[in-house]
Amino acid sequence: MKNQKADMFVIGLALFSMFFGAGNIIFPPFLGMQAGSSWGLGFVSYYIADIGLALVAIFAMLRANTDFNGMMSHIGKIPATILACATVLCIGPCIAIPRTAATTYEMAVMPIFGLEAGNVVVTAVTSVIFFAITIVLSLNESSVLDIIGKFLTPVLFIGLLIMIIKGFISPIAPISDTTQLESVVQTGVLSGYQTLDVLAALCFGVVILKTVKEKGYTSIGEKNLVTGGAAIVAGIGLLIIYGGLTYLGATMSTLHTGDSITRANLITEIVQSLLGQGGVIFLGVVVAFACLTTSVGLASSCGAFFEELTNGKVNYKTVVIITCVVSAVLANVGLDTIVSISGPILDLVYPAALSVIVLALFANNIKNDNIYKAAALGAFIMSVLTTASNYGVTACDFVKSLPLATYGFNWLVPTIICGIIGAFIKDKNAGVNVTTDGK
Repeated sequence: MKNQKADMFVIGLALFSMFFGAGNIIFPPFLGMQAGSSWGLGFVSYYIADIGLALVAIFAMLRANTDFNGMMSHIGKIPATILACATVLCIGPCIAIPRTAATTYEMAVMPIFGLEAGNVVVTAVTSVIFFAITIVLSLNESSVLDIIGKFLTPVLFIGLLIMIIKGFISPIAPISDTTQLESVVQTGVLSGYQTLDVLAALCFGVVILKTVKEKGYTSIGEKNLVTGGAAIVAGIGLLIIYGGLTYLGATMSTLHTGDSITRANLITEIVQSLLGQGGVIFLGVVVAFACLTTSVGLASSCGAFFEELTNGKVNYKTVVIITCVVSAVLANVGLDTIVSISGPILDLVYPAALSVIVLALFANNIKNDNIYKAAALGAFIMSVLTTASNYGVTACDFVKSLPLATYGFNWLVPTIICGIIGAFIKDKNAGVNVTTDGK
């Protein structure tokens, strides 16, 4: 017998665990510190770009009755493959996996052992050990990893919740009356992109949809209801934690600027101020193990993806080892450097991916794939021009004058226009629907 409320709660917890990564807790406090008195606006922008769009991605797959590959197939085989590879590389060896090791070093190894930043030898040793363990666990299925993962999420949640409550009762310092940012909304949106939750939702959201189906919900109405309820459960949990962390960051706005402290050092200092050295050690240990489980999960996903993409020509083990070696090298550049490098990469990937996601919400009404193709192409071109402008190509500065540019969405209007143009281009495959049913 189906129990909708219980299922909503259980699936909601699964959604929460999927998006609540230890590596992501560095972003809200830093945003809050920079936003100062505008921390609320910054958080709303961050939350929409992170959790809001990630949930939209899951609902898009639900509406289209397909998985990531099926959704992306609308833009053509080659572009879909390129976008899929870019997505997996972002949540894999290019950004997310090296970030787990860098976070472990800066939030666990450094504060626990009292090390200073820039210790090249210890950083390298930490990376080697971290990814050696990742390789071993990725190549050997173990229930221990699942047990650790299930245990750490609630422990990390409770620990952060206690810290947030104490921070509200006894603020560390007054919140600045001003903001350090030119555009709080744009910075919030870009910080939301940095979490990679939208891209992760594209790859792992099918697991949630499969769970909904396995619990006996087959009609689109039931799926929407249960998934919607689960989204509310996950959304509330993430609202409390990320909102609280943003506020705690704001209470540091009179003490630091974005140039005077790193993201990892900021949250470590917040923990030290509110929970003492014991809290720093506790959080460091939990974050280290949580980052390790994340690293193993992502490395395994990369291995499975590229093995399937190459039809077994490149096997799972080889991909996992290459992924970990590349990640170990990149992890040594430092957490803030990884974040800085990932910015332009995500600026290129996100608009095209988001255009396909939003259109997939209307998959039952869109029969012309040229709408997807034109919109994705328009979004990608705009993202290239924006990135070029950000790097000093003055000929591309006109993108800064486009509608919504101050909010980081200057690509949106051109994308809509391109999609409309695509609707007038006849699709030779019109009427052929892609449905994988999440398999």
